[in-house]
Amino acid sequence: TESSVPISFETDPEHYKHWKFEFDGPVARLIMAVQEDAPQRPGYELKLNSYDLGVDIELADAIQRLRFEHPEVRTVIVTGGIDRTFCAGANIHMLGSSSHAFKVNFCKFTNETRLSIEDASRLSGQKYVAALNGPCAGGGYELALACDEIVLVDDGNSTVSLPETPLLAVLPGTGGLTRLVDKRKVRRDRADVFCTTAEGIKGRRAVQWHLVDEVVPRSRFEGRVVERARTLAESSPARAERGIEWTALDKTLEDDAVRYSTVEVTIDREERTATLTVTAPPEVGPSDPESIRAAGASWWAIRAFRELDDALCHLRFNEPEIGLLLLRTAGDAEVVLGIDAVLDGLAGDWLVDETRGLISRVLRRLDLTAKSMFALVEPGSCFAGTLFEIALAADRSYMLDDPDRPVSIAVSAMNGGAYAMSHGMSRMQVRYLAEPGRAGEILSEPRSYDPEEADEAGLVTVVADDIDNEDEVRVASLL
Repeated sequence: TESSVPISFETDPEHYKHWKFEFDGPVARLIMAVQEDAPQRPGYELKLNSYDLGVDIELADAIQRLRFEHPEVRTVIVTGGIDRTFCAGANIHMLGSSSHAFKVNFCKFTNETRLSIEDASRLSGQKYVAALNGPCAGGGYELALACDEIVLVDDGNSTVSLPETPLLAVLPGTGGLTRLVDKRKVRRDRADVFCTTAEGIKGRRAVQWHLVDEVVPRSRFEGRVVERARTLAESSPARAERGIEWTALDKTLEDDAVRYSTVEVTIDREERTATLTVTAPPEVGPSDPESIRAAGASWWAIRAFRELDDALCHLRFNEPEIGLLLLRTAGDAEVVLGIDAVLDGLAGDWLVDETRGLISRVLRRLDLTAKSMFALVEPGSCFAGTLFEIALAADRSYMLDDPDRPVSIAVSAMNGGAYAMSHGMSRMQVRYLAEPGRAGEILSEPRSYDPEEADEAGLVTVVADDIDNEDEVRVASLL
């Protein structure tokens, strides 16, 4: 059964149990050597490099650290650290003892981790090579599919496979079939045969079907993997010689709250609601590349969204009974817009670009969090620019209209597509699907909107006075 101990999503290389780093100039090696006797919760063993949530939490941390702490790395080799074994996929006994909600969130988290590999390749120029040193099945192959290149050892025994359908009567849970057809361009008929062939496919046939890029005899395997990795590194431009330190989060966990330096979550278990508040800094802060690098992970734009990300993961896994998130912001909207001006004006700087990418990934995690979400625009709110994306991600937004307590929202250039959703469109574009061009009109003149203007522009769901606003939210919360 699932443990009552809250799951932590924060770790670092000194505390990794299942992954190891090695660095050789522009090439890094990420080695998967899962400890059988160190599952995320008791009750199963992680045999054959099978993985559970704890293994993937470490992988997600490693990918993030490679981007921020090691911008000098241009290629990452992902390989197995157990002799003649790459990865047997998600641990079946872990899945069998988990609730449906946990399994859904587990698959979602692991797919988001694999998406972050593809994001690192596309936006950071860190290419990934999957070096399959042995059999690669299920979620292990889905991990390989997230990489740019796949090299399989040709030893007469090692295969790639997606055995979920023939053995478990389920579909691959982290995007396997999609990546086969859309990314690797495997013919649909071959993909159908492949995913119903429990024993998998190896050797020349795996190459012919585009399931892997190359098969190499074991005697030449290591040298060929390094050769391919260095070739990829040469094709990817260097970003910086030195990164920033990925420091630990400032976090306090209480029975009914999680508190960070800029984010706070309070829980009302009786009402099955959680209030999540993001607080803006008192001033814009660093505004040039050198001072931003000096601030490092303490820069508000990084710190706030790291904390928001951790809070969302906590709510998904540790608070499954919470059905509604009330999203709030606090602070000066002009400060948020000032930070947006930095994020926009310094585009092209490696750390600013990485920060924009981090914000994008966190907002996509918010989009895909399976809880109802209401954004509450109230006195003291700062739903502006980047933080307005939180309101755009919500299912509904409620804006108070009280002349004695002025409230506004604001859009900035950052709402124009800097933080694309999973399908590539901006949240503003999605909001105005029925009015093509409307998002462009609004963004052509970034400004603040009072309640009447916001309502007329369609930027919020409900505008209500101080008498009706609370009731509107209360009644909607009961639905």
